[in-house]
Amino acid sequence: MEIIDTYTQALSSYDESGFSFVRWKKYIDSELPELFPKLAEDVKSVLSTERVSEGEYLSVLNGLAKNKERLEAAHDSFVEVTKGLDKTVSERFGKSLDVVVVFYLGLCNGAGWVTEYRGKTAILLGMEKIVELNWCGVGDMYALICHELGHVYQKQYGTLTRTFDNSADSFLWQLFTEGVAMCFEQVIADDPEFYHQDKNGWKAWCDEHFGQIRADFARDLATMTFADQRYFGDWVDYHGRGDVGYYLGCRFVREMLKRYEFDEVIGFDIDKVRGEFEGFE
Repeated sequence: MEIIDTYTQALSSYDESGFSFVRWKKYIDSELPELFPKLAEDVKSVLSTERVSEGEYLSVLNGLAKNKERLEAAHDSFVEVTKGLDKTVSERFGKSLDVVVVFYLGLCNGAGWVTEYRGKTAILLGMEKIVELNWCGVGDMYALICHELGHVYQKQYGTLTRTFDNSADSFLWQLFTEGVAMCFEQVIADDPEFYHQDKNGWKAWCDEHFGQIRADFARDLATMTFADQRYFGDWVDYHGRGDVGYYLGCRFVREMLKRYEFDEVIGFDIDKVRGEFEGFE
């Protein structure tokens, strides 16, 4: 597990008027060569949905400079959490992970993102989104990183990415992989009821409305698109709540873990996942 920390250099992206794209581009090209095209394409795809505006992006980026105490806390937590983390994963799962963990300033691409960078699996931790969401404490940072490590574990020891010719399978697969990552996170935390999203009664509400969430997701699958899905992301709204897909996915995978081993589940194909979801209650 390799750690790349660009905290100090990232602050050069600001001038007296706030966030400067020109300064940020210079920072990215210097500290994380070849990453810019991936970040720019991600932003372009989100803006095309018209669910997020350029102004909202800029507000989050400028918010980072106005919340330096949060940023410092987030960085301190990042440093603390990544100490010996590879050993913890090995102790819990008996396997190590070949991954680069990067603390960087993105363009609101996400608090955590598993992708490829320079030929290696990488976890990109966007400090601007972490500060916006106030996931700055050690507990939140630990959960965030471990969730992304769950995706890496499935990528390296099962199958994380599959290509489908229909949106229903794509979103069902997303539910499945996010559920795997949530369960991985819970194993590392040694708490099967742990959800890092649990703020302001989030989990209690999801527990109470589980049947409705499951039924609505199943019904929405046939017509769900990236532009209108309401289950994945802090910016979406499912009856006033965000991220309920993570809750549903975790419940789904936990049900499977009653009958299968974790390393078996992460290798399931879409036909198996679809069949399991049809019997999921």
